[in-house]
Amino acid sequence: MRVLIQRCSESVLRIENEVFSSIGRGLLVLVGIEEQDTTEDIEWIAAKIAKMRIFDDAQGVMNLSVSEVKGEVMLVSQFTLQASTKKGNRPSYIKAARPEIAIPLYEQFIDRMQFELGTVIATGKFGADMKISLTNDGPVTIWVDSKNRD
Repeated sequence: MRVLIQRCSESVLRIENEVFSSIGRGLLVLVGIEEQDTTEDIEWIAAKIAKMRIFDDAQGVMNLSVSEVKGEVMLVSQFTLQASTKKGNRPSYIKAARPEIAIPLYEQFIDRMQFELGTVIATGKFGADMKISLTNDGPVTIWVDSKNRD
């Protein structure tokens, strides 16, 4: 499982020109699920995101988590995060999980993030053509891969 975490001051997700979800200060988390992902990957990444200290404290040091700043989280499925660009110019998405595998894992990830944060999170809609706008705060953008935990 791969996630791209973007600290934001706001994020809005639209489907068919209608606002589907939005958040204020917090994290936009794009998630790419692969065939081999398991509950263990979900639990590890969810805990990592919930505890990641990437918000400024009173001294301006990134020392606080999204929970500590009472931030919001938006979790959006994005299969293109599993792209392989090793050969040629057209990315291969062969590692991305098929919907029958990815949807239950995505839903489990949403539940786990809500458990870790103790609050409801905003989401996208699996398989929809989504338009996301965000104001990246910092900018702070962090890549996490559950298969590469070092």
